[in-house]
Amino acid sequence: MHDLIVRGGTVVDGTGAPPGPADVAVDGGTITEVGRVDGDAREVIDATGRLVTPGFVDVHTHYDGQVTWDPLLTPSIWHGVTTVVMGNCGVGFAPARPDEHEWLVGLMEGVEDIPGAALTAGIRWGWETFPEFLDFLDDQPLAIDVGTQVPHGAVRGYVMGERGARNEPATSDDISAMARIVREGIEAGALGVSTSRTIAHRAIDGEPVPGTFAAEDELFALGRALAEADAGVFELAPAGVMGEDLAASDCEMDWMRRLAREIERPITFALIQHDLDPDQWKRMLDLAEEAYEDGVPIRPQVAGRPLGLLLGLQTFHPFRDRASYRPIEPLPLEEKVERLSDPAVRDAILGESPVADERMAFIGLGLDRIFPMGDPPDYEPAPEESIAARAERESRDPEDLLYDLLLEDDGRGLLLRPLLGYSNFTHDPIREMVLHPATALGLGDGGAHVGAICDASIETYMLTHWVRDRSRGERLPLELVVRKMTGDTAALYGLNDRGTLEPGKKADLNVIDHEHLHLPAPAMHYDLPAGARRLLQRADGYDATIVSGEVVMREGQETGARPGAVVRGGR
Repeated sequence: MHDLIVRGGTVVDGTGAPPGPADVAVDGGTITEVGRVDGDAREVIDATGRLVTPGFVDVHTHYDGQVTWDPLLTPSIWHGVTTVVMGNCGVGFAPARPDEHEWLVGLMEGVEDIPGAALTAGIRWGWETFPEFLDFLDDQPLAIDVGTQVPHGAVRGYVMGERGARNEPATSDDISAMARIVREGIEAGALGVSTSRTIAHRAIDGEPVPGTFAAEDELFALGRALAEADAGVFELAPAGVMGEDLAASDCEMDWMRRLAREIERPITFALIQHDLDPDQWKRMLDLAEEAYEDGVPIRPQVAGRPLGLLLGLQTFHPFRDRASYRPIEPLPLEEKVERLSDPAVRDAILGESPVADERMAFIGLGLDRIFPMGDPPDYEPAPEESIAARAERESRDPEDLLYDLLLEDDGRGLLLRPLLGYSNFTHDPIREMVLHPATALGLGDGGAHVGAICDASIETYMLTHWVRDRSRGERLPLELVVRKMTGDTAALYGLNDRGTLEPGKKADLNVIDHEHLHLPAPAMHYDLPAGARRLLQRADGYDATIVSGEVVMREGQETGARPGAVVRGGR
C-alpha cells in the first residue's frame, strides 16, 4: 500500500514534456511511480479534470525575517510554492553581531519595504554566524522548504562595521575575511551568495546597500569562495537594473561573464525592461545568450509580469503631498474616506499644485500610465484604459477621475502603475524573456515591498494569464510555463532532488483546477507583527499543495502539517 496516490490527473511533469494522463504514487516523502498506478494508498486524491504539477520553486524571495514567525510563508504557499530561496539582493540577517540587529532591520526595511516595526517585533534572534542561522532555521516548524543565500550587505557590515555600512573601500584583509564567511556559509549549506549594485537599493537612512560600489577584487573574492566550496549561485541586482545608470548597466556583463567563466558557478542577475531605454534588456539578453552558448553559466532572472506599484488610499498616490491632504493622510481609512468625500475638501485638494517629491518623480506618476486595476486584476491593460485616456473620452479632468477612483470600494480600490516591464504597453517583451532558454523565472519578491507591490502571486499568474487567458498577444505553452517554475528554477540552484515528477524525486506536488484557477485583486491586511500592514493576494483553484508527501494546503486552507525543512546545498 502506498502512502499517497494522486489519481486520474493530467500530469505536467516539469521537464517540458507535453501534459498527459497519469497517476502519481508517493512513499516515504518520495515519488515512487508515475503512470498507471494500481493498488491502494492510505490517502487517495482524485485529480480527475485537474493538473498535477511539481511544487513550484521560487528562487527570489525575502522571507529572511518572516521565516522566524510564519511557518506558512504566506502568500507564497497560497500560490503552489513548495520551496523558496531567500537572502537575495545582498540583504539578510546573518551573520549578525548582537549590536547590529537594528542596523540590519533598517537595511531590510529600506531596500525591501518590509515594515521595521514588524521585523523588530517579529524576529526571534538566536544566531550570530551564518551556520548558526541555518541551525536556528532547522528548529523552526515549516510548512514548505526554505533555502537561503549569504548576503553581501550583512557580511560587509559584520567584517567592516561602520566602514562597510558606509560603502568605504575594503582592504585586502577585509576581503579575505568576507570570503571566509561566504565559504563557511556555503559549506554549511547556503545556496549561494548575493549582492546588490543598484543605487535604487538603499537602507532606511538613505545609504546604498553595503557592497553597491564594491571593487572587482571584492566581488571576485566572493565568487571564488563559491568555487572553493564547489557549490552555490552568485545572485545580484546589477547596476542600472532600474534604469538609473544606463552606462553602468551595459558594463555589468563584462565582469559577470569573466567571473562566471573563472569560477564555473552560475551567476543570475535581474533583467527587467525600463522606460528610459526600453530596448536595453535586449542587449543584455543577447550578451547573456553569447555567454550561455559559450558554456558560461550566466542566467538572467526575469519576471512573469511587470513590476507594478499598487496605488490607493492605503498605499500612496499623487495627492499625498498636497497641503490639504497632509492632515488627512494619518487618519484611519473610514475617516479618511469621509473627509475626502466632503466637496470642500475635494475642491481644495484638486485646486492645489503638486509638491515636488523625489519619490514620486522616480516613479513617474503620469496618468497615462496609471490604470484601474479591476477584480480580477488586469496586469496587461491597453493604453486606452489609462486614467488619462478614459478622462479624455469622458471629457473630464484626469485628476478629477483619479480622485473618484481612489474613493471606490470605500477607499480600498487599487490602481496599477506598471513601473518596470511595460514600456510599450504590452507583455510581449516579457514573453520573449520567458521563452529564452538562458533565463530563469523569478523576481516575485515574496515577503518584500509589502506596502506597494504584491508580485508573489506570479506562479498563479503564469497559469492563468499566460497559459489560459491572454487576449492581447500570444500565450505560452503550459509545459514550458510549468518547467520554468519547477525543473528550471530547481536546477539553477542545484536542487536536483525536486522540480520534476519522476520516481526518486521529492514528493512536492500541486493539484490544480486549472479551468477555475482564479487570481483576485490584492487587498491590504494588517496582520504582520505589531499590526503592520501588507498587501496580500490569494488564489482560488489549488485543490492541494503537497510537500514531502504531506498535504499542507487543501482547497485554500492550511492543514496544520509542517513537513518543511531547511534546504542545505553545499554540504
